[in-house]
Amino acid sequence: MSAINTSIDGHVHTKFCGHATGEMEEYVLAAIDKKLAGIVFLEHFEIGIQYFEKTWLTEDEFDAYFQEGERLREKYGSRLRVNLGVEIGYNPLYVEETLEFIGRYYWDRIGLSCHFLETEDGDHLNLVSKRKMNWEPLGEMGFERVAAIYFERLLEAVETLPGNVVCHLDAVLRHHPKYKISENNKKRALDVMDAMVAKGMALEINTSGFLHRGEPYPDRFFIEKAVKRRISLVAASDAHKPDQVGRYFDQLTDFI
Repeated sequence: MSAINTSIDGHVHTKFCGHATGEMEEYVLAAIDKKLAGIVFLEHFEIGIQYFEKTWLTEDEFDAYFQEGERLREKYGSRLRVNLGVEIGYNPLYVEETLEFIGRYYWDRIGLSCHFLETEDGDHLNLVSKRKMNWEPLGEMGFERVAAIYFERLLEAVETLPGNVVCHLDAVLRHHPKYKISENNKKRALDVMDAMVAKGMALEINTSGFLHRGEPYPDRFFIEKAVKRRISLVAASDAHKPDQVGRYFDQLTDFI
């Protein structure tokens, strides 16, 4: 099997999501400038989340996202394959509503993630945040408990929702300075992988990790387990700025 296709950036965001910058066209031009063959916009969908800032698209914004995406396909289709996808943030309390949303559009890619955990007061904490206001209270809840919930929900998402790829498999608490994944939670992550095999899903290899720790996400332990399971690997920059498109792809093939 080929190691990984680095001619397509499989995961980019734009200003639509509220925590990235740049127009969709700027990302397309960046991909063309880097001589990529394709780009996959993977904008955020969340539902039922109580958080101090919006990090996902509204229904109207998804309509505008598709309208602009179709315009870019028409304008640049001879130079770059423009794909329109969604990164679903799994919320177990809103499965039917999530399925209804997915059915509204034709997606080139559906990525599955889990970003938020509810608190006792009904608010949510961001599981993958760099902010101390998120990772500190999550750490106080207990690393084992928080990570177990994360992997259990990823497993539910894979088993419940239609999806092509699992995004940032081991992202939970990755910015907490004291967190280390336990053997029990490694087993839970491998259960997610086995469910992915059953559904023919790919694993995202997220090159933003090169910036934070000198290696991509997920950890090399999981990449090795994915290769042994013959899970397809998807190159993804998780770009939040146009100049991040295809970042570190030149290091990715050798790493894999």
